[in-house]
Amino acid sequence: MIRIDEGICEGCRICEKNCPLGAIRVEGKLAVVGPGCASCNVCVRVCPFGAASRAEDEDARHAPCSHCSVGCSIEEGHSGACTRYVNRGGRIRRARKLVLKAGRGGPAAPKLPPEPLTTAVGAGTNYPCCRPAPYIVEDRFEGADVVTVVTEAPLSYSGVKVKIDANRYIGEEGARVKRDGKVVGHVTTEEYGSKMLSIGGANLLSHGNDGFVVARTIVDFANGRRVKLRVEGGSELELQHGHPPVIDGEEEALMRVGCGSATVGMFPEALRAAADEAIVLDYHVIGLLTEHLAGAEIGLVHSGVVPRGVKSSRGRYFGNAGIGWGGTDIQSPLDAIASVDMAVARPGMTVLVTETTGQRCALLRLRENGLFQEIPLTPEAEAAAALIRGTCEQACVSVIYTGGTGGSARAGVTKTPKKLNDAVHEGRVRMTVGGAPVFLLPGGGINFMVDIGRMAEDAVTWVPTPATVAPVEYTMEKATYEALGGHTAHIITVAELLRQLAEAEQEQG
Repeated sequence: MIRIDEGICEGCRICEKNCPLGAIRVEGKLAVVGPGCASCNVCVRVCPFGAASRAEDEDARHAPCSHCSVGCSIEEGHSGACTRYVNRGGRIRRARKLVLKAGRGGPAAPKLPPEPLTTAVGAGTNYPCCRPAPYIVEDRFEGADVVTVVTEAPLSYSGVKVKIDANRYIGEEGARVKRDGKVVGHVTTEEYGSKMLSIGGANLLSHGNDGFVVARTIVDFANGRRVKLRVEGGSELELQHGHPPVIDGEEEALMRVGCGSATVGMFPEALRAAADEAIVLDYHVIGLLTEHLAGAEIGLVHSGVVPRGVKSSRGRYFGNAGIGWGGTDIQSPLDAIASVDMAVARPGMTVLVTETTGQRCALLRLRENGLFQEIPLTPEAEAAAALIRGTCEQACVSVIYTGGTGGSARAGVTKTPKKLNDAVHEGRVRMTVGGAPVFLLPGGGINFMVDIGRMAEDAVTWVPTPATVAPVEYTMEKATYEALGGHTAHIITVAELLRQLAEAEQEQG
């Protein structure tokens, strides 16, 4: 149960606003803890005055939850902070029944070929929008007439998302990303084991003369070329789809297996065999073996060692991002230990310090004076690091091209663009870009994402409006195309298309 020190509380309502269960309210400028408090410690962590604390003794009506490191103490008839688990009759139960079938599958796919009858790469454009698409091609597939409509569409609303597998710190989230001194994007939210960049977008493309650099950068990435960037206040990057990232001149080798906590959770037995204690360094969450729930699972008790970082929950500590071990600011394994309780720890005990990639590791021994010294790695310590390394994947750069097709990209297909939108989202029309399948974002319009590694080679170009030019294909049954109000008078067969291409090639010598 959470207790409030009335002599310290200022009634600022920060705890009330942050309580995930609404169990705290402020009355008469004093925080009051009500029914349903799960002792999740959110109020303890956010209170700027230190007025909230967790009582050592828990009410008998509460039951401990061990389904995550927070360690809620859940009152009878109430849920934990995550609302996933409830206390029913003194036992912790899942709050929701298992869902066997979601019942939310996509629309039934029509009988369409796995690839468009032709890509739009090299097709040309139908600009201005009133013109039919450059090619509207017909063929037979599994007994049905199928049509593919293609155009190279100028997309002002376009960009790339660049995924960088790296533990290394590259810059602050939101930091601007530059190429040749021009802003071309920004650092966005990090994903598991990866840094993310957002490059392009309508606002940067339309930003005066700098938009030309932005357009070229999008196209270079989308066509798989190597691009050099600089993060403002951060790193220099050399990035190319399908290749390891180069950060500040050093090539990344491995993508981390998980955060420090996840690494401890996966390999507690190997870490215990390696040392009396283990600290897994990570720029997000540092893991401490003996305090972690995984350590308790195999019978360990806290060693008295405290790692450097801000405690998040049991066995989990927030690290500071940097260019040191595990993407933290820790430059030496000895610096990974903030303190040690000599009333609990014993001289001679060992601590394994490693990264989430296992590429760097060290073994430390506690001396009589309470200080640690580094000692040679034992075979067990080397085996633990090798196990972590072997579970990692190769570091790689991945590029996703994104855009929204409007105007000419739709009017060239049909006289009723809204019907085309609906048909694409309903699955009656299969949209591809450069021959590659797209992921459609839900909601209005046709906003898509596509893996550039699956597109035709050098599929994307740009025009100095500035905008990128993407090859877009729409494939559907001919009956569907007719129902959409398509430009049926301009349909040609695949055989006719091949004849036209052969004649054009002959004319060009």
